Amino acid sequence: MTDTQTNGIAGDYLRSFVERIERLEEEKKVIADDIKDVYAEAKGTGFDVKILRKIIALRKKQPHEREEEDAILDLYMHALGMAGGGE
Repeated sequence: MTDTQTNGIAGDYLRSFVERIERLEEEKKVIADDIKDVYAEAKGTGFDVKILRKIIALRKKQPHEREEEDAILDLYMHALGMAGGGE
C-alpha cells in the first residue's frame, strides 16, 4: 500500500485534501484582495462603498426575498415612528 496508514487514516489521501484546501484558501485571499482593490477604485471615483456593498448584497437575493424584507422593514419603521407621512 502506498498511502501512509495511521489508525486507519490514509495520510497521503488526507494530505491531498489539506493541500487542496490550502490552495483554495490562498486563491480566496487573492480574490478578496482584488475585490478590495475594486472597492477602493470605486471610492476613488466618488462612489459610496457602503452603498455599493448593500447593492451587491441585494443583487444576491431573489426579488421575492427583497420584497419581503422591504415589507418587514417598512412595518418596523412604522411601528417605531420612523416612516414618513406625518406620523
